[in-house]
Amino acid sequence: MTTTQHTAASAARAASAASAASAENPVLRVPPATPSAAAAYFAASLAFHADVSDVAAAFEAHRERGTALGFQLIDSRSTPAWDQAHVPGAVHLPTALIPEQAERLLDKSVPVVTYCWGPGCNGATRSALALAQLGFQVKEMLGGIEYWIREGFEVETWQGSQQRAEADPLTAPTDSDDCGC
Repeated sequence: MTTTQHTAASAARAASAASAASAENPVLRVPPATPSAAAAYFAASLAFHADVSDVAAAFEAHRERGTALGFQLIDSRSTPAWDQAHVPGAVHLPTALIPEQAERLLDKSVPVVTYCWGPGCNGATRSALALAQLGFQVKEMLGGIEYWIREGFEVETWQGSQQRAEADPLTAPTDSDDCGC
């Protein structure tokens, strides 16, 4: 067997072994994307999403430094949900009211970040879609009010009172302000 034939046979065996391993492994049943495709996908994802920690950090910097927040935070839930608890500084704009009220309440030159209940709710996605269709730049806050509260950030109620829960150690660091990600 020539060196070329030996190399080709080794490559064929390796490909066959990888194929067999992928068929047995549910994670690798569909092979991972190429690095360049993965980079494009994850960069696009970050263009559409923000997390609660980043939103909270932006609000904190805004308060401490007196600089512009740079975005408008929209709570797209119902009035009873808003009254129960919402992010201080958010604008209440239920999804159903976006077509008639968004252009009156929001500045189109400032990006919008939407949130709803949490990961099991697509209300923030629907409100982001409605806003984008009206010409707003928009992102969705991943985790919604649920993760805002679970990470120990302050909420406001219909009475104007502000409350803060202890951070859930399964969702946020309890010994630092930095999660490391």
